[in-house]
Amino acid sequence: MNFVISSSKLLKQLVQLNGVINSSNTLPILDNFYFEIKKDEIIISASDLETTVSSKVEAKSESEGKVCIPAKMLVDALKSFPDQPLSFSVNPDDFGVEISSDLGKYKLNGYNGEEFPKTPVIEAASSVKISSDILARAINKTLFATGNDDLRPIMSGIYFDFTEEGLTFVATDAHKLVRYKRADAKAEGASNFVVPKKPLNLLKSILASSAEDVTITYNENNAHFNLGDATVICRLIDGNYPNYEAVIPKENPNKLTISRTALQNSIKRVSIFANKTTHQVRLKISGNELSIFAEDLDFSNEAQEKLSCQYTGEDMEIGFNSRFLNEMLNNLDADDVIIELSAPSRAGILLPVSKDIEEEDILMLVMPVMLNN
Repeated sequence: MNFVISSSKLLKQLVQLNGVINSSNTLPILDNFYFEIKKDEIIISASDLETTVSSKVEAKSESEGKVCIPAKMLVDALKSFPDQPLSFSVNPDDFGVEISSDLGKYKLNGYNGEEFPKTPVIEAASSVKISSDILARAINKTLFATGNDDLRPIMSGIYFDFTEEGLTFVATDAHKLVRYKRADAKAEGASNFVVPKKPLNLLKSILASSAEDVTITYNENNAHFNLGDATVICRLIDGNYPNYEAVIPKENPNKLTISRTALQNSIKRVSIFANKTTHQVRLKISGNELSIFAEDLDFSNEAQEKLSCQYTGEDMEIGFNSRFLNEMLNNLDADDVIIELSAPSRAGILLPVSKDIEEEDILMLVMPVMLNN
């Protein structure tokens, strides 16, 4: 088995695939890239059994075959090459790999491609086709709000809810929540599933360099994201997603409108002086003035700033985790934001005042922290 391939093109694909490989695998074969050699292209795959990522890359080959090549050694070697064609020669008897470049020759042990785990076939599947821009934006706007609690694995992914009216993506860790809706993408029937964080991070990096429409094929157990030359197949998280609509307060008579950048910069400055465990900042709204206050009693640190705002409602004082507020403000694009509040013990809702994409609807929710007066 022989093939010739551009070193830079190969490295670009392998760096993308490398993110799926765990540092300690239960099966040694998973420390390798799986190469399926065809006449005009090579399909390269990497897997951790839960997630498999594959990518097609152009190559010249006189024969077809399969081989597994150690991932770390191959990536480290390719990083040291200038852009040039590389010739790979695979011994069909012991799967030894010889790489020839303009600079010299290199040999490494390969393994039988038949030992690499087979990609799961998705049976009785449904599918939906959406633009890569919509999927990339949905992932970018929600992924930060996913949880890391091993006791609640269902919260460690993004909830995909497809209907004939539109698509909804939800992420929450019980402290913060993001609901992202698109009315310009629809499915033929109603279905929902939860995709884990790891394949979504891999998908995010692939989508950044792809303009292809994405076909999502899914059943109860697996989802398959096809982007033309790249595919991501993952096992879905089993379980029922929490009723997120129930935690979104419907009646919020107190509405604060403020510059997103001014609020974010103020919270960043003030939170430096907050307690390093709770990261608590106190928001006091009176008339058209917002006071932001933080203190750390253990070290006698405190800070306070005042901002002008537009406010309708009763005077109010509420506490939030500054990190959560910052993350949310960071993931909103609008110049001005609305913070809707009902009571100091109930969740606050962040909404953009205006939106660049008419069909987009984004809502962010943050739980308050108890104020210690």
